[in-house]
Amino acid sequence: MIIVILLAIGATVWRFYPGTQSGGGSGRPLADVEVPALDAQAMAGEAAFNENCASCHGANAAGQDGVAPPLVHIIYVPNHHGDRSFYLAARQGVRSHHWPFGDMPPVDGISDAEIGQIVAYVRTLQRANGIN
Repeated sequence: MIIVILLAIGATVWRFYPGTQSGGGSGRPLADVEVPALDAQAMAGEAAFNENCASCHGANAAGQDGVAPPLVHIIYVPNHHGDRSFYLAARQGVRSHHWPFGDMPPVDGISDAEIGQIVAYVRTLQRANGIN
């Protein structure tokens, strides 16, 4: 009986815990992003980002209300979320932990080279917006 009660409590917590459900939202950008001149690698990253990431993370990684967080945000400063975290997120997905948007699924069909270009693009945007 105790196991059934614990399972019921666990299921309830899981259902209502912030980040396990994506709720509504307007889809509007969550950050104002200054876009600098891009070098060749960042331009390739922009194209890869637009193809693989922008549908959720929005144009110029500004996020989308009710959909996904902005990547141009202090939470993603390189010393907190290093470049490797982008590779892991794309390959394995991410359980929601900073934002209430739900879990991020893995990105199917993306190569390490494309992820590297995306990282270069996002880091360029971050630096231009004071996130170093």
